[in-house]
Amino acid sequence: MDNGDEAGTRDGMATVGTESAPRTVGILVFDEVEVLDFCGPFEVFASAALPPSAEGGEERRLYDVLVLAERPGIVRCRGGLLVQPHHTLADHPPLDLVVVPGGFGTRRERGNPVVLRWIERQHAGGVLTTSVCTGAFLLAATGLLNGRAATTHWASIDGLRRAHPAVAVRADERIVDQGQVVTSAGVSAGIDMALHVVRRQHGEAVARATARDMEYDWAR
Repeated sequence: MDNGDEAGTRDGMATVGTESAPRTVGILVFDEVEVLDFCGPFEVFASAALPPSAEGGEERRLYDVLVLAERPGIVRCRGGLLVQPHHTLADHPPLDLVVVPGGFGTRRERGNPVVLRWIERQHAGGVLTTSVCTGAFLLAATGLLNGRAATTHWASIDGLRRAHPAVAVRADERIVDQGQVVTSAGVSAGIDMALHVVRRQHGEAVARATARDMEYDWAR
């Protein structure tokens, strides 16, 4: 894993319980999105919490997680799973973190100006921008990865290099952290990426507790 220039803001290094309000995560979905690419990070961020401050109290959730799509209506994921997004790209609340998943649908979405402009605007506004699997192709299509290191699904490494020679594509790395841009390898690697972000923002203990709650063997 590579660690870039960590941001020293709300979306950067560990704050370990100093925040009173949860961060808001926006997870992009589209037709033919890979299910675990977005469901894995969703589960991590939805599970991350601080323990009760007093006996009988409630745990404090660290993230509000929203599923977003370009337009209203049901999204048909890979394998036929149907998902009803919370918001569209035009009507969601302000975000602190964006997750761009992969899947066969990215072959279409990497040429979608609405989606690409949305990613650009979020990043320009200081939102921590992440990708899973071939979601890296969407980030690359905006130019956000130019001059940065990045990774993607192992089967798409060469394709990303050919399509975007200005990107320093890293093979055999599960997560590449470049500060305000974090990319991960394919499918299950999105879980590791999300746990990495939780660790970055809230510390090792919270990330480990989240992985344990999920019964996920997070050895990385």
